[in-house]
Amino acid sequence: MIELLLWPLVAGFVLAGIHAYFGMHVLARGVVFVDLSLAQVAALGLTIAILAGHSVQSEAGYWYAFAFAIGGAALFALARPYEKLLQQEAVIGIVYAVSASIGVLALDRAPQGAEHIKQLLIGSILIVTPQEVAHIALLYAAIGAVHLIFRQPLLEVSFHPLLAAALRRNVLFWDVVFYGSFALVVTSSVRMVGVLLVFSYLIIPAALAGLFAVDLRWRLLLAWALGAGLTAVGLYASWTWDLPTGPAIVTAFGAATALVVLGLSVPKLTMRAAALFASAVVALAGLLLVAFPAMDQPWLDALDIAPPVQTAFLSSGERFTRNEVLDSIARARAELLRLRALEQDVRWGKIEMEPDKAERLRQYLAGRSEISAGDQLVLRHLRGKGRERQRLALGLPLLIIGFGGIYAVRRGRRHDAA
Repeated sequence: MIELLLWPLVAGFVLAGIHAYFGMHVLARGVVFVDLSLAQVAALGLTIAILAGHSVQSEAGYWYAFAFAIGGAALFALARPYEKLLQQEAVIGIVYAVSASIGVLALDRAPQGAEHIKQLLIGSILIVTPQEVAHIALLYAAIGAVHLIFRQPLLEVSFHPLLAAALRRNVLFWDVVFYGSFALVVTSSVRMVGVLLVFSYLIIPAALAGLFAVDLRWRLLLAWALGAGLTAVGLYASWTWDLPTGPAIVTAFGAATALVVLGLSVPKLTMRAAALFASAVVALAGLLLVAFPAMDQPWLDALDIAPPVQTAFLSSGERFTRNEVLDSIARARAELLRLRALEQDVRWGKIEMEPDKAERLRQYLAGRSEISAGDQLVLRHLRGKGRERQRLALGLPLLIIGFGGIYAVRRGRRHDAA
């Protein structure tokens, strides 16, 4: 695992370092989606390069992407003085939508267009080389040095625009410097990790750090730590559960955001607000079960872990069928785990296998997956029958309890007000 994930991990650390810094500027300027928009413009440049016969990782592809990103950066810098007439977020949204649409139109004509779209979205951080990591590390270090030397005017323009105007800073010039260097960073990052991961590295660590630190230095250090730690978590999850690496890292960033928001919100809830929220959740669960028993009911699926809950609303014949299907799924799952481990070893060169045998193994795995999906369909059918019988036995009492709790809380509030 270490030899496979080492350089993706180092690349993630490098990306977290530069993007967390730019993320603080972006949040201060109030242009949250500028990174996503510039990344999409760079991806459009890569799309044009693909149509011209160049690969995504080629030098020509890089310069195509950089030229398009510089064009987008210049547009954002020129539009800022007219923000009162045309909000910069509107310009950013227009550029993103148009670039994405043109990219889809272009790749629709390209061979393996769907694969190219996927690569531009999620990148290929898992296969980065030491040379690529060293290249972006040197590039980002040079950009960081420029920003360190000229930190005073750049910080004033981003964080204190009124002060910059009072000091007669050339705002347009420093905007061009900021967006130009930002375009260079985005161009290099998109080729490696894709649009979605670039946006996550830019916004999420900086936004989370801003919840815990006010001083810019401490905020930057915390953002670096969060970016590096969540990169490691995402890579570990990708390895453990055999997930696509880029989306796994993005999901780790998203999960961390949700946990932080919940952790900050829950202590601020009063007992009455918590009771009102819980009653509303119970009432909604009951209402959905009564009105739409065939739809997914995640809370009931969680309760299905207990066997009595799973079988209480099934007939004896249905319970027998369910047990047979569960045995079949267990056997298929064990076989699939064994064969997928074998396929992974073949893919990474740990075990040698002839190409025709490897292809037969892949086709067999696809067939076994379809059989397992059929068994799951039978289980869902049986669960649907149980849900029809649960709609009144469980749904109606929950509905009554939930609305009763809401009424009691609101009545208590009116009593206190009187």
